[in-house]
Amino acid sequence: MAKRLIPTLNRVLVEKVLPPSKTVSGILLPEKSAQLNSGKVIAVGPGARDRAGNLIPVSVKEGDSVLLPEFGGTEVKLGEKEFLLYRDEDIMATLHD
Repeated sequence: MAKRLIPTLNRVLVEKVLPPSKTVSGILLPEKSAQLNSGKVIAVGPGARDRAGNLIPVSVKEGDSVLLPEFGGTEVKLGEKEFLLYRDEDIMATLHD
């Protein structure tokens, strides 16, 4: 089994951030509460090449928090963890504190 997955071209490996199911005080939250579909970037590929052969770097870096589309991405399971593999252009935004 692979210990580290390194995406190719302009692909980004993302671990989805699951919203908490209950608050610190123990109140259960509904599944459909208004939460962002977000994730944390685990690994990025080197980038794609244009027609002239110039490297177009990926717009996110490892550790970034990103906003993900509701659908899409390729599910990847490594050990017990599940990840999603997206193309760089499919990631909607980066999230900052």
